[in-house]
This record gives sequence, C-alpha cells and structure tokens, in this order.
Amino acid sequence: MSAPDQPAAGDGEPVDDRIALVASVGPLDPVVALLRELLHVASAVRATAVVPATGAEEPAVVDVARLAPIEVARGDEVVHLAHSGPLDVVLPTLFPFKDLPVFDADPETGDVAAPLGGVEHRAIGVAETAAQLPAGSVLQLAWDTTRPGVAFSITAQSPDAGEPIVLGVGDQVFPMPTGWPDVPTLA
Repeated sequence: MSAPDQPAAGDGEPVDDRIALVASVGPLDPVVALLRELLHVASAVRATAVVPATGAEEPAVVDVARLAPIEVARGDEVVHLAHSGPLDVVLPTLFPFKDLPVFDADPETGDVAAPLGGVEHRAIGVAETAAQLPAGSVLQLAWDTTRPGVAFSITAQSPDAGEPIVLGVGDQVFPMPTGWPDVPTLA
C-alpha cells in the first residue's frame, strides 16, 4: 500500500478513506517494535511478518518498510503507525547481523553473488528472529540488490516449524532444502 495522502488529525482518525493513523496496535506492538528494530539492525529495506490468528483476532500482516509508515492489516482493517512512534515494549536480543555489501541478484536465473557465507548468515538471522515471533508466524526480510527494482529476500518460520527457508530474487522464489543452512560459514 502507498503512504497516506493526507495527515491524520489525531490518533485513530482516518488518514484517507481506508487507513487510520494509530499510536498502538495492542497485542501486536511487540511484533511492530521487533520488525522496526530488525529492519535497521539487518540493513534491510522491508521486514514483513504474518502473525496467525489468536482467539477472536484474525491473522495479521505487519509491514515495516524503510522511510514509510508501519502498516498493520488484520482482516479488512488497515492501520498505520508512525515509523518512529514510541511503543511500550521490551525488545528481545536481536541476531547480530553483519554489515554486508549489497548483493547482486539475477532475477532471470536466481543467481546471487554475495560474500562467502553472506546468504547463509542472513538466513540464520532471519530464522532466529522468526523464532522470537508468536508461534506459527512467518517472517520475510528484503534487501536492495545491485539491480534496481530487484530485491533479495529471505522468508522463514521458527526453526521448529520444519518449513524450509525460502530465498527470493525479484518475483522468483527458491525453497532451500529442509535444514539449510546446517552450519554458518560466516562467523
């Protein structure tokens, strides 16, 4: 979704006909805070989580992009939070992502040129962070590549979910073998 066209008059009031600007999303605040911090720690351009339904609540999609309002969608309701807005949550310790150069990723072949162990390092970080989200959540981080408009992404669930990590180059997806990566090659 695009950024709002007009500013909100106050907390909970419509930004446009569809989206309200809010200061909190209640039980999803820890997810918002984690993704916001993760975006910066990992030098990513987008962090997105799909959080499963809980009780009477529908599943939610939390989308945090660089230089944009945070968007939370649950059912037909979509709200925005200010990217730098305060949230009263304690963040868990995040994976220590290394500062890596921009990867080259070919959307035609799926080939990724990265420092040795760089893809595995990021995959481990995404998987470890996914484990800190509510059970059953799916996490995706995306980074710019040397090719304009082509993102490199990693999608993971918590490691105990048994689902493979999925790499993405542009619109192409590449499920990795179950259990990959076995051992980090970039310490």
